[in-house]
Amino acid sequence: MRTVEVLLDEAADLAVREAWRRLVEAGLPSQARLRSPTNSPHVTLASCPELTAPIRWELADVAAALPLPVRISGVVRFERPTSVLAWGLELDSALADLHGRAWDAVASDSPPETLNPLHDPARWSPHVTLGRSRRSGAFADRRIPELLPTPPLTVTLTTLRSYDTETGALEVLAPRP
Repeated sequence: MRTVEVLLDEAADLAVREAWRRLVEAGLPSQARLRSPTNSPHVTLASCPELTAPIRWELADVAAALPLPVRISGVVRFERPTSVLAWGLELDSALADLHGRAWDAVASDSPPETLNPLHDPARWSPHVTLGRSRRSGAFADRRIPELLPTPPLTVTLTTLRSYDTETGALEVLAPRP
């Protein structure tokens, strides 16, 4: 499976990594526990079985829309099917357009049953994951708001990339020259 993700600006990346560190110190699930060198704060836009030439062509246009400033809406929790703690992003028209174009790109050349329904524009909740656990209710701890640093009000989405879940390879998806 190939993800389509967007990376954060340096200051936002550092703020997320600080949140990860604090969760570890509190003994809670944290993305900091993922030791892969490819682990970095990001927003997942979509995923598909492979990045075909038509998908890559359309994603080059998505990459051309970056950098894109977005606002953090605060702490969010999901239970789907894993427990997730994240900083949510406000879904303004620019972010909705960026996401919609990424979704359309992967949907244009992928069998529908291979697409993650949580990435469908009707269901997508933009966020930056702070921690994830298979244990239901893992983030019910009332201390969480005090544990986390104050998120930046605005972050900039800077770079489109893809992660290959089978090989662990990362690829920057650049705009057409």
